[in-house]
Amino acid sequence: MTENKIAIIGASEFQVPLIEKCKELGYTTYVYAWRCGDVGEKIADFFVPISVVEKETIYQDIVSKGIKSCVSIGSDITQLTVNYVLRKLNIRCNKEITDVLACNKYEMRKAFRSNGILCPQFMKSFTLPTRAELESFRYPLIVKPTDRSGSRGIYKVNNYEELCECFESSKELSFEKACIIEEYIEGKEYSCETISFNGKHTILSLTEKHTTGAPHFIETGHDEPADISIDENIICRVLDSLHIEYGAGHTEFRVDDKNELWVIETGARMGGDCIGSDLVPLSTGYDFLKMVIDTASGKEPDYTKSAHQKESHIRFIFNEKDIEEMNNHKIIKKSIKDMDFNNSVSDSTSRHGYYIY
Repeated sequence: MTENKIAIIGASEFQVPLIEKCKELGYTTYVYAWRCGDVGEKIADFFVPISVVEKETIYQDIVSKGIKSCVSIGSDITQLTVNYVLRKLNIRCNKEITDVLACNKYEMRKAFRSNGILCPQFMKSFTLPTRAELESFRYPLIVKPTDRSGSRGIYKVNNYEELCECFESSKELSFEKACIIEEYIEGKEYSCETISFNGKHTILSLTEKHTTGAPHFIETGHDEPADISIDENIICRVLDSLHIEYGAGHTEFRVDDKNELWVIETGARMGGDCIGSDLVPLSTGYDFLKMVIDTASGKEPDYTKSAHQKESHIRFIFNEKDIEEMNNHKIIKKSIKDMDFNNSVSDSTSRHGYYIY
């Protein structure tokens, strides 16, 4: 019998649930990433030390090993390689236009606007814009790299002087050395987790997001289910505008005091921060990981629900107080990677750990 092999792009801690699920489903796992000691290197059946951005090299290695599918979760960069490989393997997946629209915030904003989706006023700039260029904008503004994720390089500015102070820092984190500048929308922040197949979208859950707030908006935790109801057609229009037809989707939005839904951005991938891998199955019973693996193998996802909790939560560890708070909950899963709280948290990658309850 032919061995059931699958390629997993990325070896970070947040890929671990995917590796474990693939093994549970009977796959032999081949994990591709630059060797740096990540946990995925250790738990994979086979670790292949190729950088996640080396698409063609990974594809050639996959073919040589007789691997028939490729998958990743929670990362825009790894998803680009997944899509590249799936197309070359002739497995149904999102088109190249989705790679562009879902991974560049400026192109994404243009797609939203052209499809009548409510989003903030915005502009793209490779250099610090002049006061005159921002004359039609209303402060406060959000400044962020056009093509990064994980709360990297995000700033909220209240005036032009503050923009001058942070623009270059944000731009330097961009792969294309550009920023998107947009008006800040007041309101609670949420996300919507979806699965798509053959262009049909299914809403799996709504998540409430908690952040540090200005200036960097680093996520401190997430709750499911969010205590709101929305017009699901809006989310479907968002996915259609980015030509998302297959796989997971993660749409972030704010709801203002007039109950209007403002779309912030959408990833053609599962939500990171354990949202898709842990919170969704815990709070809904959907096996989201299996859905993603199935769609990456060209199979229609299974929408069966299993027994589940009424709610699920994740909290990230920033300081000693967060460790103390952890003891007040029924912990399902935890990961503490760094207890040196003298190391400040600058983005989502430098948080000290998390716990799920």
